[in-house]
Amino acid sequence: MLAFLSKRIALLAFTMLVVSLLVFMAFEFTPGQVARKVLGPFATQDQVDRLTEELGLNRPVIERYWEWLTNTLQGDLGYSTLYKLPVNDIIWDRLANTLLLAGVAFAVIVPLSIVLGITAGMKEGSILDRSISVSSIVTTSVPEFASGVFLASIFVIWLGILPGTAPLDSGAGWPIWQQLILPVTVMVLYDLGYVVRMVRASMVEVMTRPYIRTAILKGLSFRAVIMKHALRNAMIAPFTVILLQINYLITGVVVVEAVFAYPGFGRMLLDAALSQDVATVEAAALFAVFVSVATQIAGDLGYMMLNPRIRFS
Repeated sequence: MLAFLSKRIALLAFTMLVVSLLVFMAFEFTPGQVARKVLGPFATQDQVDRLTEELGLNRPVIERYWEWLTNTLQGDLGYSTLYKLPVNDIIWDRLANTLLLAGVAFAVIVPLSIVLGITAGMKEGSILDRSISVSSIVTTSVPEFASGVFLASIFVIWLGILPGTAPLDSGAGWPIWQQLILPVTVMVLYDLGYVVRMVRASMVEVMTRPYIRTAILKGLSFRAVIMKHALRNAMIAPFTVILLQINYLITGVVVVEAVFAYPGFGRMLLDAALSQDVATVEAAALFAVFVSVATQIAGDLGYMMLNPRIRFS
């Protein structure tokens, strides 16, 4: 276990190093644009050249990358040309907002997907199973922007019972919990179906195993067979899938945050990329990679703990 964890942490560090180099080079190969963005579109070329030299943007890219990497490791993420503030003053507040949204959605997705997936898997081929499967496919197939517009047209424009935006400002006339309803609903509808199908497929496979038939032949009740034998084994494979949804909920909800004007991490990354805010994009990309690899490591460790055949092999 310790050797496995050490290898994974080394892989995490190497992946973040490679990504940081790629992102840095992609933006920093055009230093004139960085200076232009700081000064604005009406600055003269002489002003742009002078600022480029003052900031050291005309130095070799490897030298600038090493300086940026050193500053990042020390906690200095740079200065945002879009927000006119240090990146540290922006990214953590936006991340906290996204964690709030992701936490509420995750708390709904996990228990609901497990219940629906197990229910469908226990009754394979039944009307209930097909209804859950078809509904899961439909909700997952609808893009987030489409479901967001559809729900907003009903609950905001037609019924008028929910706000159309979620600025997380109680002074906007709506309490914060009501502002979260539509964004969370869109995320749940989009992500729930995929997890449900994974849980259902695992449950169907477990129900055909010999030890399940043996338990039934011994006279155990159906409830006892499910709770004592099927459920734990059925959750081994979906466990990793469920953890990987954290990556989507934190770094992949750009569309949802843009549709509902939510001040989160994804919207910040989108705005920074469109505005060529180099420092913010670089910091956000590093964090996104960290979340992605960290959730994979956590998923692998959890899979090993749940499956003794892997743990002790």
